[in-house]
Amino acid sequence: MGKAILTLIISLTVISFINAQEIESEKVFGGYKYIQEGKPLNIHQLEEIMEPLPDAYKHIKKAKTNNTLATIVGYTGGFLIGWPVGTALAGGDPNWGLAGIGAGVLVLAIPFTSSYSKNVERAIGIYNSSLKSSAYLKRKPELKLIASGNGLGIRMVF
Repeated sequence: MGKAILTLIISLTVISFINAQEIESEKVFGGYKYIQEGKPLNIHQLEEIMEPLPDAYKHIKKAKTNNTLATIVGYTGGFLIGWPVGTALAGGDPNWGLAGIGAGVLVLAIPFTSSYSKNVERAIGIYNSSLKSSAYLKRKPELKLIASGNGLGIRMVF
């Protein structure tokens, strides 16, 4: 009986470690940080991880597109703001209208950044839920009572 309890404890411990591959998101200054098993992940690594799951992969591809657009629009707005500021710092006559246009362009980057975050979170949610369902459905231990010529026993089947 002691061996059966030990086997059960070991099995439950192994099952709990199966979920250690979940991806976690952590809010940091300027956005989110994505972590799996203590290692930070970038968007390209997330894309590779999500590729086997079509629904999650679809969301991560949308997120990647939104990230690219947000970067392009953000850099453009930053340049349009930075040029007049640099001119003013150098002692020239800055075109503040250009800085105002740059600020407007930066505001356009906000929806892309927001969509990026939402799609990554959806993809991670799909990925993590698939881990949980597959871990518990495929590896759910079953205890069976067996009888043989030597006596009764318990067999655990995964």
